[in-house]
Amino acid sequence: MTKQERDHGGGLDAAVAKFGGNRIGWIDLSTGINPHPYPPQALAHDACTALPDKAAEARLMAAARGFWDVPAEADLLAAPGASALIAQIPRLRPAASVRIPAPTYNEHAAAFEAHGWSIVSKGHSDAQVVVHPNNPDGTRWTAETLPAPEAALTIIDESFCDVTPSETLIALAARPGTLVLKSFGKFWGLAGLRLGFVAGDPQLVSQLRTTLGPWAVSGPALQIGAAALADQRWARQTRARLQQDANRLDHLMTGAGAQLQGGTTLFRLYEVDDAAAWQTRLARHHIWSRIFPYNARWLRLGLPHALHWPRVEAALA
Repeated sequence: MTKQERDHGGGLDAAVAKFGGNRIGWIDLSTGINPHPYPPQALAHDACTALPDKAAEARLMAAARGFWDVPAEADLLAAPGASALIAQIPRLRPAASVRIPAPTYNEHAAAFEAHGWSIVSKGHSDAQVVVHPNNPDGTRWTAETLPAPEAALTIIDESFCDVTPSETLIALAARPGTLVLKSFGKFWGLAGLRLGFVAGDPQLVSQLRTTLGPWAVSGPALQIGAAALADQRWARQTRARLQQDANRLDHLMTGAGAQLQGGTTLFRLYEVDDAAAWQTRLARHHIWSRIFPYNARWLRLGLPHALHWPRVEAALA
């Protein structure tokens, strides 16, 4: 993937400029962020004024290990978002070849290319990256179907796997040369908190820890993250609600002529006759969606907040 093809959800300011209104009046379905975020409790009085302490970090890491069942052999590191880790991972090994099955989240290829790696689609590769479940089509991977078993460095991005925890490949974090990424912003709906994790080969994780430096995670993120990761009841209820809402969105979209292509319960991918025309149709109702430069028939939608369903239904009627 070239630098010109790097695209993301969001871009709401441009949509507002083109179609009118103001940000607060728009429904942004262009991302895969839970529209009903985890409700954080009041912060400790010094969460924003004191340097993050070791005890707060230890509480967060214990909660993360428990929530994801991180193997004892794997090290675990918290970072200011999974994107911060993605940008640094290519520096862990000398630049060589990396296989990144496409289409997928494009920051992985961009990061490897920025550090001089060659992106290959077949033959031998020294590293491999898979997004599990994949963004945007929801493809799942297994230990047996990884595309480059010979790779010395394996990156498994599980940013969207918290909706289907039974499918996690976290057990592979115990393998040498393997790193498993976890995002906090997607499932818990707190993307602005900037919190992500990597579990895996202790030597590789140690290198990333050195690169990030001290106090990489803010005091509020340490406190909110620890509470959220310990709240299994909220997680179970959220998975059930996301499944119901994904089914509801599928019913609306297929009734309007779209065909489901895949996704997760945080985002749905549809095939339509003209994705740009569908995006414009929804934008006239101040609903923003995601289209892709490499497929003119793909439209991706996140889930609406409970209060926004009537507007989405009206736009698709």
